[in-house]
Amino acid sequence: MKLFNAISAIFLVITMLAACQSQKSGEKSSQEAKPASSSSTADNPLFSAWTSPFETPPFDRIKNEHFKPAITEGIKRHNEEIKAIAENTDSATFANTLEALDRSGLFLDRARRVMENLLSANTNDELQAIATDLAPTLSQHDDEIYLNPQLFARIKAVYDQRDSGSLSLNPEQRRLLERFYKDFVRAGANLSDAQKARLKEINQELAVLELKFADNVLKDTNAYQLVIDNQADLEGLPANVIAAAAEAASERGLAAGKWVFTLHKPSLIPFLQYSPRRDLREKIFKAYINRGNNGNAYDNKANIARTIALRLEKANLLGYKTWADYVLDDCMAKTPGNVYKFMDEIWAPALKRAHEEASALQQLIAAEGHNFKLEAWDWWYYAEKLRKQQYALDEEMLRPYFKLENVINGAFLLANKLFGLQFVERHDIPVYHPDVKVFEVKEVDGRHVGLLYTDYFPRASKGAGAWMNAIRDEYKIDGQKVTPLIINCGNFTKPTPDQPSLLTLEEVTSLFHEFGHALHGLLADCTYLRLTGTNVARDFVELCSQIMENWVTEPEFLKLFARHYQTGQPMPDELIAKIRNARHFNQGFATVEYMSASYLDLDWHVVTQPVKAEEVMNFEDKALARIGLIPEIVVRYRSPYFSHIFAGEYSAGYYSYMWAEVLDADAFEAFKEKGLFDTATARDFRYYILSRGGSADPMELYVKFRGREPKVEPMLRRRGL
Repeated sequence: MKLFNAISAIFLVITMLAACQSQKSGEKSSQEAKPASSSSTADNPLFSAWTSPFETPPFDRIKNEHFKPAITEGIKRHNEEIKAIAENTDSATFANTLEALDRSGLFLDRARRVMENLLSANTNDELQAIATDLAPTLSQHDDEIYLNPQLFARIKAVYDQRDSGSLSLNPEQRRLLERFYKDFVRAGANLSDAQKARLKEINQELAVLELKFADNVLKDTNAYQLVIDNQADLEGLPANVIAAAAEAASERGLAAGKWVFTLHKPSLIPFLQYSPRRDLREKIFKAYINRGNNGNAYDNKANIARTIALRLEKANLLGYKTWADYVLDDCMAKTPGNVYKFMDEIWAPALKRAHEEASALQQLIAAEGHNFKLEAWDWWYYAEKLRKQQYALDEEMLRPYFKLENVINGAFLLANKLFGLQFVERHDIPVYHPDVKVFEVKEVDGRHVGLLYTDYFPRASKGAGAWMNAIRDEYKIDGQKVTPLIINCGNFTKPTPDQPSLLTLEEVTSLFHEFGHALHGLLADCTYLRLTGTNVARDFVELCSQIMENWVTEPEFLKLFARHYQTGQPMPDELIAKIRNARHFNQGFATVEYMSASYLDLDWHVVTQPVKAEEVMNFEDKALARIGLIPEIVVRYRSPYFSHIFAGEYSAGYYSYMWAEVLDADAFEAFKEKGLFDTATARDFRYYILSRGGSADPMELYVKFRGREPKVEPMLRRRGL
């Protein structure tokens, strides 16, 4: 979930299942899943207690065919638990209703989370078919809980006493009560029976549509390859990029003397940056921006049209004018008008800067003796040339200092200096793919915090981008802390037979970003699952990730981890100075590319009438023309592959990265004021921001950390705007 990176969706294809699950009343851990007695389930590890260290999933034994029976059984058990809560003849109390609800669904949640993580990180056609088959059933199950009138009546009975003084709730308990009540109302608890029936149908169809959208993007991405069989066409490309292309060709069974470039960012971006072959840049760039829009089996335009129509209908059913009104009512921004106003303040200076940058690139083209007009597939190539010309800085100059293992150790070092955390690699915990590594996270005194799984290389079975997921969230039961299992995924530059994985600066920043999300999950310290970890407002969650990016280019910190992979020497001062001097370079492009996607997202979700499939791209064109997006820049995500909003959790919320950047820039200034590794500031940030989850209002937590509300000026200064 990276601001100007391939998160490009995130936190990553996050499916509708994940979206539903993150709000589920049954978010529970494997630690309470009881084994089944039936002999027919004896070989299914999702039915038995997990005996691996820290009760981690036995990925080495879990197979696709295990999910459907486990999830079916999980739904049955969860229904029994909900029935017991709803039909309890005792008066409704916080303990027998709200707390019981938060503790329900352990068995189902365990199987569901494992499946969802595999869907995004190591999927296949069989698993995708199983998930698609289960999606309506899971959606129906969710609805039957949220639309259960007896259960809601008990929740409301407790909610109505919240100000009477008779409940004696602590602040976290009161927050849980308020959140569950709002969850149920927003899920349709106050609707008529006929409206509830229609809402269930909508939710089931949306669940399938979002899975299908993500699957189409993945398959259309994997379907394309640019094969080069003339070595002369590799002119200008760095040696490591050529080696990676040769390795990609070999993996695809092509003969020696061929090179393959794909639409995955570690392959695509270097080609756009360094290849002088304008025709080939145009070819691969157009393939990238037309994913999901090729009129083939993976075309997403009909999915988009249907999704928008259903979301609008759902919002109207729930009493909201638009889907954006519905979504934002539960965010810090509150209304679409507030978001548009916020974006407009940034768009104007960013677009002005982008015009200036485009003019500079056009001048460079002319200076080389060319008379063609700058196009989108030229931007990366000439921007890289201009950066080298103006700042004597080439991306390839940095890579040798960013060996993946060193960058990972740098992230761990930062967490140690700020929070006293230790990261110890474990080799005794099953993983779902050989690329995955597992680290035990410990406090400074050796106490166990949780586990971090890292999975950083692209593959055909994995969604694009970078993200964080939780196999198990932190919570407490009977006074005992259940520790979290967190995954960081990325699609970074792979090693070759002759060279380790050497990252770009953007990839380094992305790794630190997702590591911030991981810390949010790992350092959670809440009692209730509905409130713990990243279960916070969508436009608040990115604060915890984006703030970690700030340390990446600080000279004091760079010297600690950025070391040449061959000599071991730290990055020299002159190279660090070049990074710092160039930090505002191309920020018009970066901001406009991102902000245009934020406008597009919100425009899709303030519609009051459905859009036909054949009108989808015309709608996009009009939305981007309205804000004056220059033709030399293509929106970061075109609609047919905008997985954040059509297959993930960011619909009407993609703006939140920039919203959170205001918070993170302001928060980082607290460290700059008191010391880059100031332990008192870090302690406050850990307590008020990282550990509290959704247990209090996000602005209230921020003010307690910072002593005041955030200011926008630090973000504008950082971007040079």
